[in-house]
Amino acid sequence: MNYFVVGTNDMRASRTFYDALFEGAGLQSISPSERMTYWIGEDFAFAVARPFDKKPATHGNGTMVGFCARAKEDVERMHGLALELGGTCEGAPNQRGPKFSAYVRDLDGNKLCLSD
Repeated sequence: MNYFVVGTNDMRASRTFYDALFEGAGLQSISPSERMTYWIGEDFAFAVARPFDKKPATHGNGTMVGFCARAKEDVERMHGLALELGGTCEGAPNQRGPKFSAYVRDLDGNKLCLSD
């Protein structure tokens, strides 16, 4: 995968949410335009964008972005932080098969998986 982009209707709120969620991950935040912000690291590129067609951003039913956390404690921390930042729980941190994972929705309803 080259990169993943989710839509947003409020760039400032999305940047605040993801800046805090990714804090300490060693990612660089880049905004090449007012409608898009990237978080980039080695072999990692994620972005939020206002839709190019200027219609409201919506989340895709069945669409989910998975982020790797280093350890169980990071999954728990990121899940709690996402909720503090206004995200909603879609599955509390728990062992699911071989992975310890948790599920949240961001401020625009995009579903995220956090797993070790």
